[in-house]
Amino acid sequence: MLSALCDRVCLLPTAIDLLYWRDIKQTGIVFGSCLLLLFSLTQFSVVSVVAYLALAALSATISFRIYKSVLQAVQKTDEGHPFKAYLELEITLSQEQIQKYTDCLQFYVNNTLKELRRLFLVQDLVDSLKFAVLMWLLTYVGALFNGLTLLLMGFRLKSQAPKGTLSKRIPHRGLNTKRNV
Repeated sequence: MLSALCDRVCLLPTAIDLLYWRDIKQTGIVFGSCLLLLFSLTQFSVVSVVAYLALAALSATISFRIYKSVLQAVQKTDEGHPFKAYLELEITLSQEQIQKYTDCLQFYVNNTLKELRRLFLVQDLVDSLKFAVLMWLLTYVGALFNGLTLLLMGFRLKSQAPKGTLSKRIPHRGLNTKRNV
């Protein structure tokens, strides 16, 4: 019961929409930028990637601000700061939001710790042996791939999997949806 509650609390409707590819443009932008970030992390250090992303964002915003300032000077208008609406947005988290996400995180951490304790302290011999075999197999996977490559492959599979399962449940437009039984 608590697990179902945490699943509803932790997964926002927008995240579910992204996973099920309901808005293809938005999902493509999100997953494409995440894939680009993961690919760049395989080639460069985290510090370099963060620095380049910050420089790209600053270059875009500074260029846009200068462009709008020049445009206002030429047209002799007084529109103000181009990012005024975003500067006035409230971005602080409420105590209730922090409590909700902390409770959800605590639930998952506690369950993970209980399961690891059960496996490492051999409460059930068969489960501990299965876990040992899995860890042994992961040593070979780790020798072939680094962590970022595995993360990249997992992200790619995760972004593609719901699309296939959703297309089986929802009929395509324009096709006859009645089945002959």
